[in-house]
Amino acid sequence: MSEQYTYAVARIRALEVALFSNSTIDQLIACQDYGQCLQFLEEKGWGDAESSGNAEAILNREEEKIWQVVRELSIDMDNFDVLSYPKLFHNLKAAIKEVCTEETNRHIFYDDVSIPGNVMLEIVREKEFFRLPANMQHAAEEAYEALLHTRDGQLCDVIIDRAALEAIYEAGKNAKADIIRDYAESTVAVADIKIAVRSQQTAKTIDFMKRAMAECQSVSVDQLSKAALNGMDAIRDYLMGTAYAGGAEALAESPSAFERWCDNRIIQTISPQKYQAFTIGPVIAYVIARQNEIKTVRIILSGKLNELPDDSIRERVREMYV
Repeated sequence: MSEQYTYAVARIRALEVALFSNSTIDQLIACQDYGQCLQFLEEKGWGDAESSGNAEAILNREEEKIWQVVRELSIDMDNFDVLSYPKLFHNLKAAIKEVCTEETNRHIFYDDVSIPGNVMLEIVREKEFFRLPANMQHAAEEAYEALLHTRDGQLCDVIIDRAALEAIYEAGKNAKADIIRDYAESTVAVADIKIAVRSQQTAKTIDFMKRAMAECQSVSVDQLSKAALNGMDAIRDYLMGTAYAGGAEALAESPSAFERWCDNRIIQTISPQKYQAFTIGPVIAYVIARQNEIKTVRIILSGKLNELPDDSIRERVREMYV
């Protein structure tokens, strides 16, 4: 089993050299303006001739490059399902909203997944939910009916977002690779913590929270939702007794620090893969690291476009893998 990953890991090790370090991110933040940021990225090889000068096109091209590399490694793409679920379930959500509200061109679809936007729209329009993967069918029908009859967009979101978390967690439980299990556990737990925090801020009921959260091993949905009812201090007290104590400290600092911690927690989960050589772990870690890198660059570009101070941008940036 280990031999089949030898070439793939060697290729990934060579590519990791080009990943942005924390110091590279500092250089990007230090650029004088938005235009200089784009120039910096292009000098680093981001984008291509067709995307020059267009930030969104550059970032989309970098996302495409990730999967181009993965396909070249001849690894079973099923190993990466856990990473594609957020986009796949997003397509479902966008399709249901477009069909039920009859508002077009408002929803962005992803085409680099197993069910691209145009196909998802066709499935939803025809109500052929049986064409979806088994872990999407019930949520698709429930969300469709909920939005059609109640016009409650948030309820639609909650149903699909929870189904996505459950799909990620199930993929983790069924995975042979430790990194997929660890990633799924951290992803679902961090999502549950985010739901608790936002629900506390918006005075949501415990029923809402339990409907939105997905069960996982490292946090208790029951205890977390009850803590949220009792205030932010109660959430922090609960987190201090879990593996996510860093989230409690970030909450005490600021909202942006907490959002940053949520993403950093995932990077910390995959960091041990730097020292693995004969498993799929480094490949999956590379994909997650690149996606985190693109997300961080997007945050910086948005800050520069809105002329935020460098210190304000810096407190929002994510921890890098290298």
